[in-house]
Amino acid sequence: MLKYQILPVTQFMQNCTLLWCDETNAAALVDPGGEMKHLLSVIANHGLTLTAVWLTHGHLDHVGAADEIRQATGCPIIGPHPTDAFWLQALPAQSEMFGFPLTEAFVPDRWLEEGDILTLGNQQLQVLHCPGHTPGHVVFLHQPSKLALVGDVLFQGSIGRTDFPQGNHSDLIASITEKLLPLGDDITFIPGHGPNSTFGRERLSNPFLTQPIW
Repeated sequence: MLKYQILPVTQFMQNCTLLWCDETNAAALVDPGGEMKHLLSVIANHGLTLTAVWLTHGHLDHVGAADEIRQATGCPIIGPHPTDAFWLQALPAQSEMFGFPLTEAFVPDRWLEEGDILTLGNQQLQVLHCPGHTPGHVVFLHQPSKLALVGDVLFQGSIGRTDFPQGNHSDLIASITEKLLPLGDDITFIPGHGPNSTFGRERLSNPFLTQPIW
């Protein structure tokens, strides 16, 4: 079974998610935006073995501790899609812009593509390329537990911003309506910020989807 714990980090209260396979205790951190010591202490307290860092996209609040964790643990960084490489190269500028401690540019150990499969212990998650918030944004889907980790694509009652460089509103709406919502109303999703929701709830009540601005 796949288990998870949401660990909000930094002043942006970004939802870093600790995922683990309860049969093997293999764990992954999804979008560790900061506070490495806290994240690693939670992993140790659960008796888990961190095997990888997974990134949905290249914004600082989602990747700020990724390379620090890689250097401390030797775990690979996996994701996002290669079209977000420019965001990872711009991390020093992002740090200055948002008043964060300096985060150096880095390159992940593996880029992700649509349809890739990530293995965590005995569990497998599907990778969906969902551009719009950033061009290289990806989503992780665990079909057996009907769980999706959507980063900043979709929120409870809102959607991701598209006013950053290479953001695209029509691409974002297409990612949501053509890739995510068809997965089923019963899929629970963990967003990059704020509370969980379901695709069904957002399909019916999210104002950006029920009355989209094209």
